[in-house]
Amino acid sequence: MPGPGPTIADIARAAEVSTATVSHALGGTGRVGESTRRRVREVAAALGYSARRGPRTRTLGLAVTTYAGSAWNYVEIAYFSRLLTAATAAAHARGYALTLLPADRGAEPLWHTLAVDGMLLLDSPAGDPVLRALRARGLPVVFDGRPPDPRPGDVWVDNDHEATTREVLDHLAAAGATRIALHSAYGREYYTGAVTSAYRRWCAERGVAEQVVPFDPDDTAGRVFDPVFAGPGRTRPDAVYCVYDPGGRQVLAAAARHGLRIPQELLLVCASEDPAYAAGDPPVSTVTLRPEVIGESAVAALVALLESPEAAEPGQLTVPAALTVRTSSRPARTSSRSARTSARPAPRTAPRAAPGTPSL
Repeated sequence: MPGPGPTIADIARAAEVSTATVSHALGGTGRVGESTRRRVREVAAALGYSARRGPRTRTLGLAVTTYAGSAWNYVEIAYFSRLLTAATAAAHARGYALTLLPADRGAEPLWHTLAVDGMLLLDSPAGDPVLRALRARGLPVVFDGRPPDPRPGDVWVDNDHEATTREVLDHLAAAGATRIALHSAYGREYYTGAVTSAYRRWCAERGVAEQVVPFDPDDTAGRVFDPVFAGPGRTRPDAVYCVYDPGGRQVLAAAARHGLRIPQELLLVCASEDPAYAAGDPPVSTVTLRPEVIGESAVAALVALLESPEAAEPGQLTVPAALTVRTSSRPARTSSRSARTSARPAPRTAPRAAPGTPSL
């Protein structure tokens, strides 16, 4: 049998403060400086201290922690806004409220006292301080996206990024592309690393040169593509797969600046939930990660952990992504035909879930 967990006295010794200071810091009371309060709570989380949980609140929390502490509004991004709508509806249908936390509060110590029964964490990065605090409290957590260091009982909902990336790259190659660039390498969450790794494996298998163009959310004009598109024809990409929602617009802006016609001289696919891509000129091919299904599934899994923990299945719940083919990624000779949509689930050529893990 494991021994008892760390006590307030243990935390006081490790943080080099008094037990009274620890009590005030963990309880959010007393006159304790913010730096001391934060240090005490970090020490408590690192030691695995779990404060006694209060009564059930019938409230779930949701946070996007990939850029915790940064002042960015994730609700403005189509993927998150659609997921949040579905998650809210799913929570309400099960009799729970859903509280959304702003990204810029991710670095605050509120996670040690937040009155929720469980949390949904979206795009949790390695070393996530929010996750550490929630684990220390013993709160159930369900992830959107594979956690960087999953524990045996963890539950997460995600797509098969290996299969989806390969489907996109195979589609572009079938359309005639021989030099496909990946617009990625920005976030620290699992999604970015999984797609980038899958792209590099695909290139290595075919003996073609890889070209990862770094994404910058502030680069609205796509200036990062200026040296790429200005290069000689034998090295210039003839296709781009954008991992992030704004990437497609950045590529379109850069291509127009360099006089590259889409799809005649450059094919384009973007992972995005934004319907504006379908209405553009040309209509842009997109990959949907199906955020509504992910949001509903994550809430259902979290409620199951709260109400029937013995019946909850750990591991990954896989939601197939879907590629919608439009003019931007068709060979020029067929681009004038009426739009045909391919919304089939990505083939599971390399499932990441453990055997027996359910798929949705």
